[in-house]
Amino acid sequence: MPITGEGWELYVVRRAVQRRPASGRRRTVGRYQVYHDGVAQSGTYLKGTTAETKGPGANKPADNGKRIEEGRYSLWTQEPGRYATWDYSGSQSVSASPRPGIELKGTGERYEILVHPGLNTFLSSVGCINLCTHLPNANERITYVTSRKRVIALIEDMKSYLREDFPKRNGKRSPRSFAGIDGEP
Repeated sequence: MPITGEGWELYVVRRAVQRRPASGRRRTVGRYQVYHDGVAQSGTYLKGTTAETKGPGANKPADNGKRIEEGRYSLWTQEPGRYATWDYSGSQSVSASPRPGIELKGTGERYEILVHPGLNTFLSSVGCINLCTHLPNANERITYVTSRKRVIALIEDMKSYLREDFPKRNGKRSPRSFAGIDGEP
């Protein structure tokens, strides 16, 4: 689902599946890039690596333990819980919550599918998308502080791009904001 060139777009291209030999755990690794009206943004944290759970993509049934399907999804501010778009914790501690996050909607039977920071582990997701600097192999861990900065950069960039149209509270649709996901490695 390539970008359309309209609005604020997060484009994720899945490239490979990494597997830890000792545990057999798998994660899907890809690349992400933010676009404004089709123009790639050059900010340090507006492009990088993604980590998702194993595939293939499946939007049903709920709680299936897989990544979501390729497609185009609307973006929403996340209701507070473990993650939130507004009023997330200012602490960089992994244990502080809520942590920053953005919700993808239109995911079929799947719910609470977020872009959120990885938590200093191999993967912090069942269907969600963790942002990272790079994951060259299955032994590389996601670094929470850097992952958190990347998610906050997305939120702040979306706010800046949409200005007064960005929702002023959690649990609301972010207009002209989408995530496009390609690839089924």
